[in-house]
This record gives sequence, C-alpha cells and structure tokens, in this order.
Amino acid sequence: MKENNQNRTTAGLTLLTGGNGKVGRRVARRLESRAVELRIGSRSGNPAFDWEDTGTWDAALDGVTAAYIAYVPDLAVPGAATTIRDFVARAVDAGVRRLVLLSGRGEEEAQACERIVQASGVDWTVVRAGWFMQNFSEGEFLPMVLDGAITLPAREIPEPFIDVNDIADVVAAALSEDGHAGEVYEVTGPRSLTFADLAGEISAATGREVPFVQIPQEAFTAALAEAGVPGDVAWLLDYLFGTVLDGRNTEVCDGVQRALGREPADFTDFVRRVAARGSWDADTAEAVA
Repeated sequence: MKENNQNRTTAGLTLLTGGNGKVGRRVARRLESRAVELRIGSRSGNPAFDWEDTGTWDAALDGVTAAYIAYVPDLAVPGAATTIRDFVARAVDAGVRRLVLLSGRGEEEAQACERIVQASGVDWTVVRAGWFMQNFSEGEFLPMVLDGAITLPAREIPEPFIDVNDIADVVAAALSEDGHAGEVYEVTGPRSLTFADLAGEISAATGREVPFVQIPQEAFTAALAEAGVPGDVAWLLDYLFGTVLDGRNTEVCDGVQRALGREPADFTDFVRRVAARGSWDADTAEAVA
C-alpha cells in the first residue's frame, strides 16, 4: 500500500481533459483543495480543448506540466489509439512531465493506448476502471431507475462496479503526489455483482421495486437508435454489453488499496447515499452522487 503523500504536490499547471465529466469534475475538486493550479480541458474551457480538433491542443497544453487523459467517448472506439499517440507526442513536446491515463478494464484497444503512454518517456500512471456505480445515479441508466426497471442486454455475469469518487481519489493522487509513477492501478469495488444484484440493492434502498429486465442485444440497439443516441455512444454501449461483459472482468482488484491505502466503497454504501438524498425519487429529474 502507498503511504499518504497528500502534502507532496507537484508544481506547475495540470490539465484535466474531460474535466467536466463524471470523473474529471471530481478530480478537479480534489486538486483545487490541494491548491494545484488547474486547466479544465473542455470545449467550453478557456482555452478550449476538443479531442476532435487538434488545433485546440497546443493552447491547452501551454505551460502544462501534468495531464490527465480521459478520452471521450472511450479508448475502445476506432481511431482512439491514433489520437492518443498524437496527443501524447504533442504533450511531451510541450513540456508535460507527468501523464495519468484513465483506461478501461479488459479492453484490448485501451491497453494499446496504455502502451503509448508508457512509452512516452515521462512519468506515467494508468488507472484502469470498468463499470461505474454512478451510471445509475447520473448517467446512462438513471432514467431506467426513475422509470422503475433497469432494461439492458446484460448477461448474468458479475462485475465489481467502482465508485467514481474512488477513481477520482486515485487520479488526484497520481497527478499530485510522489510515488505513483510507473503504476497500473486496476480499480474495482470490493465485490462483484450482477445487474440483477444491483437492481435488488437499488430496490432495497429506495423502498420500491426496480427490477432488472434482460432484453436481446438487437432490441437494445434498436432502442438506442430510436432514442437518438449519438452513433459513437451507441457503438460503445453495444461493444460493452456485447463484448466486454463476458466474464473477463469479474475479478476484484486492489488498485484502490495500493494507491490510497484504504478499501474502496461498496455498492450498498453508494445506493444508501444516493437514496438518502432522494436522487431516485420518481419525480427527480437530475441526480449527482
């Protein structure tokens, strides 16, 4: 386990790509509390940063010494490795000395991106994460919970869902503390649960029945198209349920423990916290865990 190095912060400017995302905005809060100078990398930022517009990269990297790489929508999408290779080269040329990559568990394409970061010649840390608990409270599955049924093409295969707050703690530590260079932190929750298990926990916490309903992959894909989900996001969801959710990631890993010296949050604690705020009440339009 890592010793607590919270007071040993990096000097210079830190760029958070995806700084307004589920993980990124939490990382920002943690680094701000440590008085780390930040630049939020987003299309609405100043300067703006857009993964699809390489012309925005140089201004975003100007003066940056550490960078958090959170590629949107996911490192598994076609072409991601090329973009990551170009960005890493640009970052190193700009003087970035520390890179922290948010990667995916069990994704060969993501691991190809990891190798690019690892070969960059600067300090690097990889944080591998799978399914987020917060997908049920502020993400893709929230409308299903509010509607009363989690309707997905998931098989009866358990996954160790991870609390995004734990991911943010690990990323913030890797960006601002000594002792994390050269580490691959595979972060998970403390136990593996099926989607039916998760639905049962949400039902117990909310006091209303929110069952898991398994549907065919084709029906799910058609529903995404009908709902107008962007093509790259629809492709990613189809890939995750059709390819990655096959049992390859059922193992519980110790990335949180090694990075932070403590245990990760359990799904039961997460659902109680969200339910206590009324985030899953039927008349709730928006929730943040």
